[in-house]
Amino acid sequence: MTGYALGGVHVPPVPAPGPWSETESEPPVRRWDAPREAAHAPPAEPPAAPGPPAARPEVRHLGDRAPTYAAEPGALPPADPAAVHALTPDTVLEGARYGTYTLRAASLRGDSARFRGEVRRDFLLTARFGSGDDALVLVALAGGDRAAPGAAEAAAELCRTVAAAVGRSQERLAEDIRAGRRDALRSGLQRLTDRGYGRLRARAAELGLPESAYSAGMRGLLLPVDPRCRTRVCFGVGAGGLFRLREGRWQDLEQAGTEESAPAATAPAAPTPTAPAGPAAAPAEPAEFRFRASVARPGDILLLCTGGLAEPMREEAVLSAELAARWAEPEPPGLAAFLADVQLRLKGYADDRTAAAVWEA
Repeated sequence: MTGYALGGVHVPPVPAPGPWSETESEPPVRRWDAPREAAHAPPAEPPAAPGPPAARPEVRHLGDRAPTYAAEPGALPPADPAAVHALTPDTVLEGARYGTYTLRAASLRGDSARFRGEVRRDFLLTARFGSGDDALVLVALAGGDRAAPGAAEAAAELCRTVAAAVGRSQERLAEDIRAGRRDALRSGLQRLTDRGYGRLRARAAELGLPESAYSAGMRGLLLPVDPRCRTRVCFGVGAGGLFRLREGRWQDLEQAGTEESAPAATAPAAPTPTAPAGPAAAPAEPAEFRFRASVARPGDILLLCTGGLAEPMREEAVLSAELAARWAEPEPPGLAAFLADVQLRLKGYADDRTAAAVWEA
């Protein structure tokens, strides 16, 4: 075989492959052969044993006595084969991070409903309307009376109705929040909320139910996406609560005389549609509309919740103290840890719990 020229340089020929010669000291190393010295290399050290697994969030109870019901779900609610699209999961988790704040939200079936195989009556809705810095994040949560037959459906319908109205008014609401027009925000959100309750009253009449049997307490939270705007707007009607953890101390922002609290207005009842005679036709009492728009400070934690969590927060100091200690860390909890926090159990409190918390960077 002859060589060949490459750019004026003579390249010698490559010998044709053949059998190994007996005179060769060792055969050439093929790609699939390990180098000879590798056979004499010291054995590799065994991999280090894995450390202990990270602690998992656990469902705990506070107080000296354990709650009556088990900590984990028991029976499933009965299902209608004609309405499987309306099945409600035991637990819902949500989270987001925009600008200077982190959002965590959860809704879970109460211990009593888990034991009895009843559906979760609380409802949680989170949505982002708009795009860019003009967008708004809405958290709507609602909870009905455990004994009311239409509480679950009413809570879902109320949240969806109010959310749709907020979405249609997103541009105006975002402008009013940035400009600090509190009166305009209050009146606008009250009108939207009134319409939502008006639809519940109409639906109760269609079903032949008392208005109290097809209703729910509702809380809404508007969070601008714009990182330059730290205004947080809360509104709602009925059972529920709004709390703020600032410098290690809880404040109930819906109590009379609370710093920065906005005076409450009374939402007039919408005209009641014609209903069957008897108790079902009795109009409901006007509900108190709650509104608050305030500027968040770095380090604040805002907690919005239904009555299932608001009641023990107001009545059991051990719960508020435990949450303050858990949320003293500089970083917000993950979704699983937040669920474990919201699920802290106390004897005597077995209702559904729904909560949304906002950590300010």
